[in-house]
Amino acid sequence: MQVLVNSDNHIEASLALMTDVRSRVEHKMRRFEDHLTRIEVHLNDENGHKHGAQDKRCQVEARLKGRDPVSVTHNADTLHLAIDGAVDKLSTVLERNISKARIS
Repeated sequence: MQVLVNSDNHIEASLALMTDVRSRVEHKMRRFEDHLTRIEVHLNDENGHKHGAQDKRCQVEARLKGRDPVSVTHNADTLHLAIDGAVDKLSTVLERNISKARIS
């Protein structure tokens, strides 16, 4: 499973941040590894240099083997909360999606 991390120009995309995001995603998505080919993480600061409530956004798109990709988004006050929220949402969506495929 490949994890790609992208950010807009308002977020300092340091190596430490990219490594942290990859490890968080890989850890939480490990149980779905057999069903996934790639996960793309998109980090955005919606207000740019201004501060505001829930202005950090994380969108995560998962590419499933043999199926359409799924995407979730989560906004939060901090980047780490946005990432954790999006990955938790993705986990729920994948669980539901994979369970339905097993039943059919």
